[in-house]
Amino acid sequence: MEACDRVRASKGKGLRTKVPSDTMPVAADQSILAAVAFSSGAIVAYAVAKWRESTLGAMRDAKLRSEVELARREATVEAAEMHARAEGEKREAEDLRRRAETEKREAEELAEDLARRSDQLGRELLLLGGLTPEEARRLTVERMRGELSEEAARLRAELLDRTEDEVEEAARRTLLAAMQRLTTQTTQDATAVSVLLPNEEMKGRLIGREGRNIRAFEQATGATLLIDETPGVALLSCFDPVRRETARIALERVVKDGRITPALIEDATRTSEEEVLRLARRLGRDAVRDLGLPSMDPQVEELLGRLHFRLSANQNTLAHSVEVAQLCAVLAAEVGLDPTPAKRAGLLHDMGKALEAGAGASHALAGASLLRRLGEDPRVVNAVAAHHREVPAESLYAPLVMIADAVSGSRPGARASTLESYAQRIRSLEEVAASFDGVREAYAFQSGRELRVIVEPGKVGDAEAAELGRRIRNRIEEAVAYQGSVRIIIIREQRFTEEAR
Repeated sequence: MEACDRVRASKGKGLRTKVPSDTMPVAADQSILAAVAFSSGAIVAYAVAKWRESTLGAMRDAKLRSEVELARREATVEAAEMHARAEGEKREAEDLRRRAETEKREAEELAEDLARRSDQLGRELLLLGGLTPEEARRLTVERMRGELSEEAARLRAELLDRTEDEVEEAARRTLLAAMQRLTTQTTQDATAVSVLLPNEEMKGRLIGREGRNIRAFEQATGATLLIDETPGVALLSCFDPVRRETARIALERVVKDGRITPALIEDATRTSEEEVLRLARRLGRDAVRDLGLPSMDPQVEELLGRLHFRLSANQNTLAHSVEVAQLCAVLAAEVGLDPTPAKRAGLLHDMGKALEAGAGASHALAGASLLRRLGEDPRVVNAVAAHHREVPAESLYAPLVMIADAVSGSRPGARASTLESYAQRIRSLEEVAASFDGVREAYAFQSGRELRVIVEPGKVGDAEAAELGRRIRNRIEEAVAYQGSVRIIIIREQRFTEEAR
């Protein structure tokens, strides 16, 4: 190798050096030996690496096989244990089933034996009592019917009373919650209209020569002018409250002018009619605006304003309508309904009273007919028509109007009735109660708001007394006209007296 290096170095330098001929074979042999040794080492190293790799692979395969075998054995053992448990549970279930079948057969045998003995005892009892099976069955059925009918009547009375008490309590709470939010003024307008006169001489002027002025006044206004001996006062009488108000304004203007002639009376009457019409429209608009409702048809607002001149048992009808609208709104809010339709229905429910007499329909139906023609909400139309139960209620707004109307008319000081109507209402309540069988006496108290009914204890039992109270209530609702509510109390008293001597 060193000789070869020297030869290559000399060639690179451009020198020619002569290598001895005897050193060339030795160098070639050494190169071959080195190459062989290197190749042998690489082969040995490769062989060793392959052997090591094959040995490790075999060891891994053996370990994996052993792990798989171990897992298989464990799974086999677990499966065997589960199978053994399942077999044990199956045997236990089979034992329980056989035991249950045995107990069932024993129970059936006992039931059959009991039935046989019961049948035998029943036949012996029938023989001893001298009864046939049909008679015994009939007596048993009658006895059971008597016991069960008493229990059913008692249970029915308890359930009905409890249901009515719960409904009444819920209604009372709702009404109290609504009424506490409403503050209204109790108003009672006088039905007699009087006009003050400046002196007694004015009475003669109003009468005129041969009664010419008073006839002209009554013909123009449609009201009756009453001039009596009362000093400084003239009275006006008219069934139509709007005409009466027109006559009052016209009379005040004529008296103020002093120059009383038929022509002046006619001019004052025309001016008063226009003033009353404007006042009615303004009152109607004010009522709608004060309730927070959108503007209504001018005809509706005018009719609402005309209600201001009308009275219902001395209660101003427009004020009553506004109060009913407010009550309807708060009641609707309490029960979860839309307050706006309820408020409109409450305000418009008596609008038919301001209409002229037409086809003979009631004020509720007449007002509903007009509202229907004007395109009012169907719920409002039905509530107006049904607030006196003349047509069926189609929504919850109709009962709201009924309740609010009754509350507004029955609150203390709202209305004043005459002695004749009061006596008629009392007689009607007592006659309705006395018309039922078993009623001994009936008395109305507290202006007809409480009716006490005394029944005969031999004819009416406890359950029948409760049923009688409900029947009297239904008859009063159908036949008697009243404001508010009537409380019915059934009194059943039975006394047993013995005297020991």
